[in-house]
Amino acid sequence: MSEIAATTVEKKILGFWIYLMTDVVLFATLFATYAVLRDATAGGPTSNELFDMPFVLAETLILLVSSFTVGLGVLFATRGYRKLALLNLIVTFGLGVAFLAMELTEFAHFAGEGADWTRSAFLSIFFTLVATHGLHITIGLIWLGVMIVRLWKFKFTPHDVARVGLLGLFWHFLDVIWIFIFTFVYLMGVM
Repeated sequence: MSEIAATTVEKKILGFWIYLMTDVVLFATLFATYAVLRDATAGGPTSNELFDMPFVLAETLILLVSSFTVGLGVLFATRGYRKLALLNLIVTFGLGVAFLAMELTEFAHFAGEGADWTRSAFLSIFFTLVATHGLHITIGLIWLGVMIVRLWKFKFTPHDVARVGLLGLFWHFLDVIWIFIFTFVYLMGVM
């Protein structure tokens, strides 16, 4: 890779880290709001009454496994193993879709019980926080899809390796955010 290309990649990596820090601020704000409003149920259902922990634990395990597979995808891409990188990105995509489907199923279940985002301040912030994470997962799935097509159809370039690395960083970030959601929203919500 030429010196100019390496500088360009370094700038993109720095820019991406800056973007991630803005997402940290966004999620920190949502977590702080959740902490303030988690008991504001307006006589409606509480987290203890709503959350199905085995379901949420399955969701969490799926996302954690996807973190492992995207990590393998980054490792294989870095080492030049295009087919293995591609395979792991495809598996990550499937796990991400499964996670998102479970999240949407949970939302539909809550809404079916009359516990939608309009019911109380607690449910408003719950849906906002978890759906914001789900939106990020959706963006990650689109990015995964684009990278899968790129690796499938085109030559494997150093820029592709850098892109896969940034994708892996983004996906791991989403996993860390989910661990916070799992801990502070779900786990503490049933205690």
